[in-house]
Amino acid sequence: MPTTTFKLRLLKTTIFVLLLAAPFSSRCQLIPLPNAFAHNDYSHKRPLFDALDNGYNNVEADIFLNNGSLIVAHINPYFKQGHTLEALYLKPLLDKINQNHGRIYSGYEHPLTLMIDIKTDAEQTYAALKVLLEKYSSILTRYQDGKVYYKQITVVLSGNKPFKSITTENNRLAFIDEDLRAAARDTINSGVFMMASCKYNKLLSWDGYGQMPDVEKNLLSAYVEKCHRLGKRVRLWASPENMGVWQELLNCGVDLINTDRLVQLKDFLLANKPVYAKAD
Repeated sequence: MPTTTFKLRLLKTTIFVLLLAAPFSSRCQLIPLPNAFAHNDYSHKRPLFDALDNGYNNVEADIFLNNGSLIVAHINPYFKQGHTLEALYLKPLLDKINQNHGRIYSGYEHPLTLMIDIKTDAEQTYAALKVLLEKYSSILTRYQDGKVYYKQITVVLSGNKPFKSITTENNRLAFIDEDLRAAARDTINSGVFMMASCKYNKLLSWDGYGQMPDVEKNLLSAYVEKCHRLGKRVRLWASPENMGVWQELLNCGVDLINTDRLVQLKDFLLANKPVYAKAD
């Protein structure tokens, strides 16, 4: 009988410990967020890793071509010589993929979008970037002979965009972020444009408080619908950083929510568990 009693107590203790640990485990579980876009990701304490630790599947890095190197910086690359695109992004992403059985996030197959915002001359910078991208071609989405072959990372170019090169290449490892306001007029397929973006105040004026005006909601929804028909994801940058704006952007079908507040947006998306237009 003592042995039976001891086993029963041990079983109860084990169940109690597991119940205590369950909420902690669920909180620690990393959930990929296809709608989350880390704007100026390199400005965080741990570029790339802060975003990945919060489940972000879209990150942005500004680059300058400086003495043959591609430097990640917001304004002046002079003081950022060690902060190269390769060191901060491409090599860590390759390492993570190799360590994680071929994935950025376990069990999640959609590519991570690496947006590269070109700050220097478009064609010269792209020429240098192409050489670097080929070094990591095994993990990069490729456009070849009219078809897109998806891999773990999709590179999208913004800022000074090398339209001349991109639109004439039949084999490349980069795509372009188009101006949202021009996207509906395009007949070029996603072999060139994977995304369409616009500065928030170029399209909308609502600050997130009170109700979003119907005229602005209808305008945005119309742009989103046209872009989705063309296979392009939609992003508004420099939008007000509050839950009211985030909610209405998602309600209108905007695919990517641009933010500098990684944790706040993550918590918002997880709490609301949105089901919106495909973000991948």
